[in-house]
Amino acid sequence: MITRILSPLCLVLTAVLLVSPLMAADRNSMTIGLQLEPPHLDPTSAAAGAIDQVLYANVFEGLTRFARDGSIIPGLAKSWVISPDGAVYTFTLNENVRFHDGSVMDASDVKFSLDRARAEGSTNAQKALFAGITSVEATDSQTVRITLDEANGQFLFNMAWGDAVIVAEESIGAIRTKPVGTGPFIMERWQKGDRIILSRNPDYWGEPARLDQVTFRFIADPNAAYAAIMAGDIDAFPGYPAPETLPGFESDPRFRVIAGSTEGETILAINNQAGPLADQRVRAAIAHAIDRSALIDGAMFSYGVPIGTHFAPHHPDYLDLTQLSAYAPDKAKNLLAEAGYANGFETTLKLPPPSYARRGGEIIQAQLAQVGITARIETLEWAQWLEQVFRGKDYGLTIVSHTEPYDIGIYARPDYYFQYDSPAFRDLIKTLSATNDPARRRDLVQSAQRMIAEDNVNAFLFQLPQINVINAGVMGMWKNAPTQATDMTAVYWQD
Repeated sequence: MITRILSPLCLVLTAVLLVSPLMAADRNSMTIGLQLEPPHLDPTSAAAGAIDQVLYANVFEGLTRFARDGSIIPGLAKSWVISPDGAVYTFTLNENVRFHDGSVMDASDVKFSLDRARAEGSTNAQKALFAGITSVEATDSQTVRITLDEANGQFLFNMAWGDAVIVAEESIGAIRTKPVGTGPFIMERWQKGDRIILSRNPDYWGEPARLDQVTFRFIADPNAAYAAIMAGDIDAFPGYPAPETLPGFESDPRFRVIAGSTEGETILAINNQAGPLADQRVRAAIAHAIDRSALIDGAMFSYGVPIGTHFAPHHPDYLDLTQLSAYAPDKAKNLLAEAGYANGFETTLKLPPPSYARRGGEIIQAQLAQVGITARIETLEWAQWLEQVFRGKDYGLTIVSHTEPYDIGIYARPDYYFQYDSPAFRDLIKTLSATNDPARRRDLVQSAQRMIAEDNVNAFLFQLPQINVINAGVMGMWKNAPTQATDMTAVYWQD
C-alpha cells in the first residue's frame, strides 16, 4: 500500500527535488500547511477547532493562555488575585494594549467579551465555560473583577480557551471574515479555499513576533500535502495527515519529523438517544467490536495511543481503562443478543474530512459488520458535520477528535451532541469544579473517567498524535499541542 501511494509522487518529484533546495526565499516569512480550513474566523461562536488552529495566540488573546507545555500563563492579564473562598477573581490587565484597529483594549472590552459569551442568546460553542459567572465588573480601566456562583478550581484554565478570547464590540459585525484582535499578528487576507495570510503587528504590546508574515495554506488531500512539502511550497505541516509517507521525510536531512501529543481524544461518538444506541448494552457491544490496535495500524500507520475513556494519557490524572472495552467480538455479539438485536441493526456513520476519520471509518465499518451491525457511511464536509451532527444531532455514529484540553465536563451536558443524560455524572462534575485540593480533584476526575467508560457513552479509540513535518531550518514550533493552535509567536528561521 505504501509503495502505491509513494510511487506516483516520486516520479513527479524527483526532478523537482534536483532543483529545489528547500530554502526560503524570504527568511522573514513562512508558509504553514494545515489540513482543515476554518468555516469562519470567529472563535467565540463556533466549535470548529480549525479557527483556533490559525488564530489562537497569533491574532486573538485571552486573559490567560496555554504555554507550549500545557501550563497556564498570563495573557492579557498580567496578574490576578483569588478571594479566600475561591469565588472572586480580580485581574489586573497589561498596559498599552491595543486592538489591531488602533483602539485601546481595556477592562470594558473584557466585560463585553465575557458578558457576550455567557448571554442567553450566545452562540459560543463552550458556553459552559462561563456558566458559573454571576457578574463581570470593570472596577477601573485596568482591573476586572469576576464573581462566580461558587469556587471553581478550573477558572484560570477555562479563561485560556480559544472560546474565551477578548474581542472588541465595534469589530463584532465583521469578525467572521475580518477578525480584529490584540495579538502579535494581524489578519491580512483570506483567500477562501486556499490560504490565510497574517502580517506582523508592528504595535504589539508584548514580545514581538520574529516573522514578518505567516501564510497558512489549507491542503486537505494527504498526497497533496506530501507533494507540497517535498516541493518546498510548505515550510512546516503540524498535524501532518499522511503518516504512511513519514519514512521518506525521516531519511531526508532537509526535514525533521517530530511526533508529539495532542489533547485530541479520538472517539467513535454515539448518539445516546438514537434507537438501539440508547441501550448501554448495545454501546458496550460497539466498543467490544472495535480492535483499536488494528485501527491505529490501519488508519494512523501505528501512530497513536489507545484510550479507554475521554482523557489524555499524558495527563497525570489519567486512568487506563482500555480493558473495560477490550476487543472481544464474541462478547459484542452476546451483548447485542441480550439487548434484543441478535440479528444486528442498521445505523449511520457520518464522517468529517480529517484522514483519521475517513480512513478509520472504513475500518470500523468492517469491524462492526463482523458482529452484525451495518454502519452506512456518509462523508461530510465540516460545515455539514457541524450542522447535521454537532448541532442537529442527526446521526447514529461519527468519528471525531475532541482537541479541547481537560474537556471531560462536556459529558455533563445532556443537550450536547452525545445526548448523554446522567444526573450522577452532572453532580460529580459539579463537585469537581468546586474543588481546589489536587488530591481530591484527582479522585473525582478519575471517578468521572470510570463512569463514562462503564456507561460506554462513546467508543474511545486513540489519542490523536501531533505529527509535525518541518523544514530543518524552522525553529520554535510546538512539539505537542496542549490546545488546538499553531502558535507562531516565537517561530523563526535558523541562520
